[in-house]
Amino acid sequence: MKVLGLVSYPILPAKMGGQKGIALFYKYLCREVPFVCVSIRKNQPALAEGYELLNLLSDRPSRYINPFYFFTLRKVIRRYGISHLELEHPYYGWLGVLLKRFTGVQLIVHSHNIESARFQTLGKRWWKLMARYEQWTHRNADFNFFKTEEDRDYAIRHFGLSPQRCTTITYGIEWDTPPAAAERKAAREQLLQQHGIPSHHRLLLYNGTFNYLPNLNGLRSIVDQVNPALQAMDDFQYTILVCGKDIPAAYTSQPIPNMLFPGFVPDIDLYFKGCDVFLNPVVEGGGIKTKLVEALGSDMNVVSTSNGAIGVDPAVCNGKLLITDNELTGFAAATKKAAQVAATIPEAYFRRFYWGSIAAKAAGFIKTGNTTP
Repeated sequence: MKVLGLVSYPILPAKMGGQKGIALFYKYLCREVPFVCVSIRKNQPALAEGYELLNLLSDRPSRYINPFYFFTLRKVIRRYGISHLELEHPYYGWLGVLLKRFTGVQLIVHSHNIESARFQTLGKRWWKLMARYEQWTHRNADFNFFKTEEDRDYAIRHFGLSPQRCTTITYGIEWDTPPAAAERKAAREQLLQQHGIPSHHRLLLYNGTFNYLPNLNGLRSIVDQVNPALQAMDDFQYTILVCGKDIPAAYTSQPIPNMLFPGFVPDIDLYFKGCDVFLNPVVEGGGIKTKLVEALGSDMNVVSTSNGAIGVDPAVCNGKLLITDNELTGFAAATKKAAQVAATIPEAYFRRFYWGSIAAKAAGFIKTGNTTP
């Protein structure tokens, strides 16, 4: 058994959540099964941890419809003795199906969202065409990986997939225990000093890439609704820290009470460990929100919309994940409540979201059809 991963976009260096989701999955999967990856020229093979990365695909948009890649990949499959081909997203479905039929490899489709449903929520008029292609790709796969149980159930119902060929391979984290209390205290003190924040303030964090519309709309919700509602609470003292790339100048160019905009920071872990509550007001887009997984794994308390919490069961969070869809007043009230939660994220959370466990589950499913690692 040997797995070939096919990635059609940049993942190395891994900076954003989606890139980390693939790079780290491969890092741990190659410990379970022999693994090699084919990807675009932009990726840096030296950053591939534990596996070989071959830069055989063009960086041009035309790479998605290049028929000559069939021969390129067929040569790799024969040379490396590949038994399983894994597609990241369904976009190369046509190529995967051709290779399955003419080389005998088993096809794995690793879905990171239900793309057609995501495009529908974003108002893309061609989402139905994407749905047909997505369905065809998944139906031709021998194994289907989904990031959340919600996506898995959706695909089974709407694409007509066999449940036995589908499993949930979630986004993960690289640590399997929460940070120590002393470590979180030191991080908090560093943030207070670095940003000149009064020591009695609760630190609230919102993090994302703001050229992505759902994240930008979440920021608008915080500025226009959540922050004013929090300001109306006389007994709650706080500072909201907004981190990430491409924050609009409309927010950073003028002071907003109780809000600071560090933007893209070199060490986001410092913020995850030092802040009290992670805010996740996202109501659009699909799939699991990677920052939510990291925040809870860092022992932060979280307030989220139901859309933003897809893929994370509050039952394994020990009361640290509060969900509300009332952004006008309910989100602020839940934030104040979350700031008082003193629980610790439990072992059950790490059993589900530690990359080592996730990779073992994926490998076990490929080998035996059994989702138990």
